[in-house]
Amino acid sequence: MKSDAMKISIVIPALNEEGIVGKTVRTVPLDKLNENGLETEIIVVNNASTDNTAKEAEEAGARVVLGSKRGYGNAYLAGFKEATGDIIVMGDADGTYPFQITYEFIQPILKGEAEFVMGSRLKGDIKEGAMPALHKYVGNPFLTWVLNRLFGAGISDAHCGMRAIKKDTLEELQLKSGGMEFASEMVIEAARKKVRIKEIPITYYPREGESKLSSFSDGWRHLRFMMLYRPTPFLLGPGLIALVVGLIMTLTVASQGDSRLHTLILGSLLLIIGYQIILAWIHFGAFGTVYGFSKSSGIIKKIMSYHSLGRELSIGILLLVVGVIIGLYVLYSWSAVGFGSLSQILYAMMAMILCILGIQTIFSGMFLSLLLLANDYKSD
Repeated sequence: MKSDAMKISIVIPALNEEGIVGKTVRTVPLDKLNENGLETEIIVVNNASTDNTAKEAEEAGARVVLGSKRGYGNAYLAGFKEATGDIIVMGDADGTYPFQITYEFIQPILKGEAEFVMGSRLKGDIKEGAMPALHKYVGNPFLTWVLNRLFGAGISDAHCGMRAIKKDTLEELQLKSGGMEFASEMVIEAARKKVRIKEIPITYYPREGESKLSSFSDGWRHLRFMMLYRPTPFLLGPGLIALVVGLIMTLTVASQGDSRLHTLILGSLLLIIGYQIILAWIHFGAFGTVYGFSKSSGIIKKIMSYHSLGRELSIGILLLVVGVIIGLYVLYSWSAVGFGSLSQILYAMMAMILCILGIQTIFSGMFLSLLLLANDYKSD
């Protein structure tokens, strides 16, 4: 199939990939692409490498651009700015992805069947030693399941790095993440904007050189990023459950005296944890809204108003003051018996709970105020 006046930009981020980046560049089937009317450029983003990555890539025929900021996402964003092709093909420099099938890989875009093509290692062939068992059977399937559940992307391998996308579609996504979460952001934004996505099974090879991945920290970054977009499933439900159960347990003990100390302690703990989780839900929602990762719900919008923040601070101060008063009463009762044995466990626990909730609420209001201030500066 020939495609007149079409240009392909292959963007490859590289951080200290001397010894393999040149081999990777040479696997791109330039002759086959050109024979089918596809002008091709290869852009290697030198992401602050300290070895001969840049020289090796140039000698292999790539155009090397400097990625001034380290990070997976920052490297791609720098490469995208330099790319002049109608279709952008993405892949790593470490020899893990099969650039030799580039022409076949972009067929869904050339045929008008999709705007975004993703490779699927899990549906393809993962060579021995290419992917740790933890990634293959736990990490990737779990994170992909969460992403599909929240955003309806309908893909099997959310973190496959071999991708192809139309340039105009890429610009519509308005990607901004600088780290590993860039991979999730791209899929999430494509799903949100109803971009047609098609998967192509690929072969995944063992990498050459030292891996830059950190299983748990990178996995957390992807999960944290998804929480910015959809904090409610992660935080609101669990927080409400803990808060309600803790409140019921605490009030039950309070209404019947302080004889059930263990129930009181557990109820207080659940109450405080539940409240903190709900505040985290508010913070994630507010942060995502201010920095453009998500649209705020009606509750978040109301909380984020200056009027509501003043009310939140007032509530926090009231809780703290009541807690301090109860605490002072306990101290007074203790002094009245000569600082000896005192049975005021219930009042002491109530003072602790109210003081903690009050302080949490006050600092929550301050944090949200800072977010609003940052948003005002962005708008100026």
